[in-house]
Amino acid sequence: MNLLHGVGDFFSLDIGTNSMRIVQLSGTSQHGWTLQKYAYVPIDQKLIQDSSELGKKRLGEAIMGAVNQAGIKTKNVALGLPAGKTFTSIVETATLPEKELRKSFKYELDKYVPMSISDAKADYIILGPSPNDSQLTEVIVSSVAKDYAESAMEVVEKTGLNIIAMEPEPLAMARSLSIPGAIDATMVVDFGEKSTDLVIVFKNHPRLVRSIPGGFDVLVHSVAASMNVREDQARQFILKFGLSQDKVEGQVFKVLNGPLDNYASELAKSVRFFQTKYINGKVGGIVLSGFASMIPLFPEYIEAKTGISTMKGNPWQAVRLKEDQRRALSPVANEFAVAIGLAERSND
Repeated sequence: MNLLHGVGDFFSLDIGTNSMRIVQLSGTSQHGWTLQKYAYVPIDQKLIQDSSELGKKRLGEAIMGAVNQAGIKTKNVALGLPAGKTFTSIVETATLPEKELRKSFKYELDKYVPMSISDAKADYIILGPSPNDSQLTEVIVSSVAKDYAESAMEVVEKTGLNIIAMEPEPLAMARSLSIPGAIDATMVVDFGEKSTDLVIVFKNHPRLVRSIPGGFDVLVHSVAASMNVREDQARQFILKFGLSQDKVEGQVFKVLNGPLDNYASELAKSVRFFQTKYINGKVGGIVLSGFASMIPLFPEYIEAKTGISTMKGNPWQAVRLKEDQRRALSPVANEFAVAIGLAERSND
């Protein structure tokens, strides 16, 4: 099992807080992708949190139900790992011939993993010369606690599937949402149920990866408490009225402005950090995913707060779909960023 590497005939599996997404593509990054198989299956949050043997068995059954629903035949799967369970950083090391660098860096991994290397699964990818100094090479390093990785593998592999790769969700998300051919850096932001993941992509590679605690649930709790409504009603208010100041007397906007201002500040802080490190790097755009692309006027809000052009992301931008697939996926299409990014792992 590789944490970052692994290609061939496979499908992707993204297990989220409320749903499970499966995608199988054909094609290549160079010539474009075509959607072959997919599934979207709602799941109970309690099932994801249940670490008992019975809970694991039921989750495995749900996974196989989704695989069968999609009609997938291959047993090989690339699995997404939540950002909160992984640690990803971009580091610089002395430039050496690639063979020598790979050999030496294996012995340096423990310096970049925030736990004992014996307790972790870690992997790395050589990105190439640093945009700051051609004498240095940038390497992306990802790690996950061995216990968590092995538990996830156990659930999946007990179903008869074969995990060929595990990848942090932010890296997969950035692959499907980053703007092709962008000259300036792009910040990709996924506003999830429990957390907010962001990746800054520059010169076709991730250069900064962060996970900010708190997500859509913070907004739901705030609206429910302030407007004295049930949480399901609060969720509907946010997704219907969003940040409009002329709907329901602007009540939803007034409640959301506080917590969203904090999120916008974190985005601006990440931009400043990136532009301090990469002197010639400029963040030219922000791409929003998850709930950030579903809440009305969210892009306009972030653009006003950061001064950076902001748009909703389209994870399907490089994928060809049949018209019936497009219609069926329309209600949930924006939730597939991680699943598509995992499936777009290069087969070139």
